[in-house]
Amino acid sequence: MDKSILLVDDEEGIRKVLSILLADMGYQVHTAATGVEALRTFEALRPPIVLTDIKMPEMDGIELLRKLKQISPDTEVIMITGHGDMDLAIKSVKYEATDFVTKPINDEVLEIALNRALERITMRQKLNEYTHNLEQLVRDKTRKLVEAERLAAIGQTVAGLSHAIKNITGGLKGGAFVLEKGIELSEQKYLLQGWEMIKGNVDKITNLSMDLLNYAKDIRPDFQACDPNQPLREVVDLMRPRAKEHGINLSTQFEKDASPCHFDPDLIHHSLLNLVTNALDACIDNPAKKEKKVTVRAIKRRGWGVEYQVEDTGCGMTAEVKKKIFQGFFSTKGTDGTGIGLMITKKIINEHKGEITAESKVGVGSTFVIRIPKGLKNNDAKIPKNKSQIPNKSQ
Repeated sequence: MDKSILLVDDEEGIRKVLSILLADMGYQVHTAATGVEALRTFEALRPPIVLTDIKMPEMDGIELLRKLKQISPDTEVIMITGHGDMDLAIKSVKYEATDFVTKPINDEVLEIALNRALERITMRQKLNEYTHNLEQLVRDKTRKLVEAERLAAIGQTVAGLSHAIKNITGGLKGGAFVLEKGIELSEQKYLLQGWEMIKGNVDKITNLSMDLLNYAKDIRPDFQACDPNQPLREVVDLMRPRAKEHGINLSTQFEKDASPCHFDPDLIHHSLLNLVTNALDACIDNPAKKEKKVTVRAIKRRGWGVEYQVEDTGCGMTAEVKKKIFQGFFSTKGTDGTGIGLMITKKIINEHKGEITAESKVGVGSTFVIRIPKGLKNNDAKIPKNKSQIPNKSQ
């Protein structure tokens, strides 16, 4: 294993002392006095571990950490902090620092942190090797199997699900780390922070499990003659408090003199809730935009029973992202999303023999459109409806 390490500290004396200590531990030590110098050295040598002070002139350790993670997400970065910098240390964990040690540095504590980094590197290497072997096995088997297309779809689903689970487990590990530090330092604040991180990710994996169960079930629409404005009105009433909380103007345009349209009101409510939730998230994720607005409409469209539009002034999507949004487990929300919400929405609209489309421009916003055909009846559904199989939450 490569045991080279980059040591970054603006104090020459600390660099000399730590270099001797790290060399005695068996590491090949490279040093840098500033964040800018550290980036140049890192680009040239790519050491697997970086040990950096948080408080430095020009570029502090947090900014260096962020830039290192952009260049090489797998690099293990250990932060050096003073006792008064614990908030910065906790912040560094949120930016995926491996660990932090406090000044004056205890040899044993530093060695434990370094061993933890080495264990993560070894585990990642084994996982990559296992994944490579598994991928090769899947490729070999796929070539031999007649149902290649079906297996490819399964492989894509498993890969997407693995990514979603990886994001959640990463959050759980981060929460556990903060919790451990709170226990170690007897800090109530960090105990609460760590526990909140863990609870949030437990909720995510619970919701993901429920969504997967719902997606796996047959969606069985119960077509009824409904006011096409009603599900939209319910969704807007439900989401208006969240829109207000984030300063988003949530406006509606209902179909005037609407005639009844046949659809499953529960399923269409769920679909619209997904789209409005995503629209609000897009506005929240675009803080630079002065006007945050989400407009929802129910309108008449020739040849269709009803057309719903959900338009936002959020961050928008590139053409490449737009191609993937209805694919399995693709999400633009990073670790906060799984992508299953739009999968379920598309499945619902397909079962209504309708269509869902999206138009978007980066920095301008997006518009999602759902169209439901006229004259749907219960015998249009594949299987008679079982109410217990309605998806139960927005994603």
